Amino acid sequence: MKRPNEIEREEKSMAALVELTSVFEGIASMKIAQIKNQVLEATAFFNELWHIYSQLHVSAIFGFGRSQDDVEVIDKELYIIITAEGGFSGDIDQKLIQLMLKTYDKDKNAIIVIGHHGAIQLAQRGISYEKYFKLPNKDQNINVTPIIKEVQKYKKTTVFYQEYISLMSQDVKSIELSKAVSDKGQQSEDPDEIISEANYIFEPSTYDVVDHLERSMMQIAMSQLILNSKLAQYASRFRAMSASHTRADEAKQDLRMLYNRSKRNIKDARLKESIIGIKKSKAGAAS
Repeated sequence: MKRPNEIEREEKSMAALVELTSVFEGIASMKIAQIKNQVLEATAFFNELWHIYSQLHVSAIFGFGRSQDDVEVIDKELYIIITAEGGFSGDIDQKLIQLMLKTYDKDKNAIIVIGHHGAIQLAQRGISYEKYFKLPNKDQNINVTPIIKEVQKYKKTTVFYQEYISLMSQDVKSIELSKAVSDKGQQSEDPDEIISEANYIFEPSTYDVVDHLERSMMQIAMSQLILNSKLAQYASRFRAMSASHTRADEAKQDLRMLYNRSKRNIKDARLKESIIGIKKSKAGAAS
């Protein structure tokens, strides 16, 4: 059995781990509350834009904000995967990549990765990607303009993201970006005012305004998918840290029991040695 001082050092190390996992739990919990509020604020702004856009349809097809751009669209479907920046988000990134690989075809799909952990996972699988973007550190005013510019180059875009269901439950999903915009728009209230060229002046043109609205709504939808993924990542991290905290605390208690047992064994051994010594002394005196 280990000596008490060795066990005590291990117990102190485990106590530090208990405190560390508890801190990570607290940070994840705080971030979850912040992101929830941010998603609600973004939804309210999106509804205002949709209110205008729904009255300005110049085409039945969502144009990705490129009707005024004279560019050749790449005949591929763009896959965007949103993963964690680091490796403390549990196994949810692996699940997300597995979902993407079910439909991935290198001849039909191009990949853009958001989050360093996803880039590493793809590299380990030998899968190439077009571009990599860091997962934004901040949860407000996320700049997704470079991502939207990439989206506009492709015929179709599907986003693979992580969805927050509850603190102890997260899932991985995919959605076509234009559908994500229309789905969010359908959740807003029906507009009660007709907006047209008959009662409004649009500069430089109605098409330019529609393009701007489409780009803006894609930016909001993309930002919210990123926030949703971050929310799921923080929840997954909270769950992982909670489990680690529990295991570390149990290990700390086991070490404390082992420490007490080791000290007791030493005391028992010394008491036994003392008793044997007394008996030997008495036997020597009697002879």
